[in-house]
Amino acid sequence: EVQLQASGGGLVQAGGSLRLSCATSGFAFDDYAIGWFRQAPGKEREGVSCISRSDESTFYVEPVKGRFTISSDSAKNTVYLQMNSLKPEDTGVYYCAADILAPPSTLCSGRYYITISRYYWGKGTQVTVSS
Repeated sequence: EVQLQASGGGLVQAGGSLRLSCATSGFAFDDYAIGWFRQAPGKEREGVSCISRSDESTFYVEPVKGRFTISSDSAKNTVYLQMNSLKPEDTGVYYCAADILAPPSTLCSGRYYITISRYYWGKGTQVTVSS
């Protein structure tokens, strides 16, 4: 059974930090790209940062460059998102997802995420950044 479980969200003041984790199981972790996505109330889901497990290449959307860092641990089948210098506009539900076809730049860009099978989405974790 494919499972992706996001955790680590919470309430933090602007300027603070959080570290999200995406624990995975049930699929060949090293063959997939894993991405973090977020959805703010009333807004469409958007890519945040993605990583290729095969070559560890990464992609960040412009608003989070220099503040967020994505990493992975193959021994734990887990992907992390270190979020520093958080801003109120980073508030939203954060999800992780896996895809076997797309490189990180495609996975995180535009609306590619709508092609990801529901079996490869994890439940979200809420991140709230207060001003």
